[in-house]
Amino acid sequence: MTSENKLGIVIGGSLSGGIYVRLDGEALVEDMAVGRYVTIQGKTKRFLGMITDVSLGVTDQRLTLTPPAADEKFLAEILSGTAAYGDLKVIPYLVLGNDEKSLLDGPQPVKTIPSHYAPVDIASNEDIEMVFGKEDASHFYVGNPLDMETRLCLNLPELVKRSNGIFGKSGTGKTFLTRTLLVGMLQKGSCVNLVFDMHSEYGWEGTSEKKHKVKALKQLFPDRVAVFTLDGESSRKRKVSVDFEVKIGYDEIEPEDISLLRQTLNLTEQAVEAVYQLRKYFKKNWIKEANNIGDEEDDKKLLDSLSIHESTFQNLKRGLNTLTRLPFIVENAPVKAVDRVLEYLNRNINVVLEFGRYTDITAYILVANLLTRRIYTSYRDRMEQAMAEDAAKPTPLVITIEEAHKFLNPEVASRTIFGTIAREMRKYNVTLLIIDQRPSGIDTEVMSQLGTKITALLDNEKDIDAVLSGISGKNELKGVLAKLASRQQALIFGAAVPMPVAFVPREYDQSIYNEVSRKKISTEEIEELF
Repeated sequence: MTSENKLGIVIGGSLSGGIYVRLDGEALVEDMAVGRYVTIQGKTKRFLGMITDVSLGVTDQRLTLTPPAADEKFLAEILSGTAAYGDLKVIPYLVLGNDEKSLLDGPQPVKTIPSHYAPVDIASNEDIEMVFGKEDASHFYVGNPLDMETRLCLNLPELVKRSNGIFGKSGTGKTFLTRTLLVGMLQKGSCVNLVFDMHSEYGWEGTSEKKHKVKALKQLFPDRVAVFTLDGESSRKRKVSVDFEVKIGYDEIEPEDISLLRQTLNLTEQAVEAVYQLRKYFKKNWIKEANNIGDEEDDKKLLDSLSIHESTFQNLKRGLNTLTRLPFIVENAPVKAVDRVLEYLNRNINVVLEFGRYTDITAYILVANLLTRRIYTSYRDRMEQAMAEDAAKPTPLVITIEEAHKFLNPEVASRTIFGTIAREMRKYNVTLLIIDQRPSGIDTEVMSQLGTKITALLDNEKDIDAVLSGISGKNELKGVLAKLASRQQALIFGAAVPMPVAFVPREYDQSIYNEVSRKKISTEEIEELF
């Protein structure tokens, strides 16, 4: 242990409650930050842990009653580190290798604790690399652990095995984090993506943390990304290169799509049930025929035969009128959007669907749910066929949705395709990447199935509890999460990382462009890009 990195010694603690460390007299309490990593050298094992609390103590309580005066600096220096000291609380997460065999086995989950007076050191860059890996064909650099220069890398093939979530209150950088993660997925080729881009940030170009425009997925990966749009006019005004303009036909809208919109369209339960009756009677033309039902006697008899009350039908008709007024909803779509999306996905081309000016939650829920249900059905059929014929399975698909609590709240999660995907944990090679600022609004069962969570600052107690539910050491991580900066800091934990880590996300700048570009670019090109 070098004197530069020396922190102190273990003075007590437990496996469940954490380890208490007495700071060395030369170690400054002010340099100790919640979320930093330390190593503890036991007699036979070396432990890696995270600082979760910093406190001050004294050997004699009289020192708190009669402390040295402000100008008695010499006396204060004498007492500091001896009679007055600093304490750390450290949660041990992993046992690191001490010998050749242990190094080959890799870091292991902690099952014991170090003995009294074990020396404590600041974790080195090599320790972090040993735990999280280095950049390679599967590991992508996402940022730096707090107060460290080493690169924090994620194993992306491991990440996409399960559904994941990115959370944080408004303005904390969720979009920035998501865009960086999507770049990594495309760069490493770990999956194919379908992104429902509510605010047009991931397709052609986006906005950086410093509020200037940066290139998004299509410009960085022109041959591997297709941009679809619901709003062709908006795309043309923004000079976005679009591959397909989406139109949704009346015949593509099913009762399940309307059921999910019950709250946003202010439909009664009876109105939703009426949709199923109308679909059964009129088949695929049910919306067109329902709009033609008026006040004539034959129409009233038809509603009576279908056991639909007139007031219920009027409630439904108002909701349907809200949908059919959307410009991208047409009576007959020349090309089914789901077929075109699947065409690109099957060729391993990622699809970003921009909503343009149609950022109303009704449009977002309708289109995302409608397309996802059909795409999921296609993937399920392909997976079952592949398993039956022992053939190649489809490339893993990650579906990115924003405002996730609208799809996954307790009232509707059990009935939506998104709830099904989250619970099935990649059964058919389809997972979710959900982005939300209100995790407490998401069904607890769905939250428990998320493999990895990345969360920026949250200031609502219910949201914090929802994100950390089911996590070992929840109370300690709560303290780490509460101390994150309001921007450009986040906490990641779950299946894709060996242990929780608070980190500073990497800058979305020319370094990312240089990594994904196949050519060496000039300074002028970099300045033009950023």
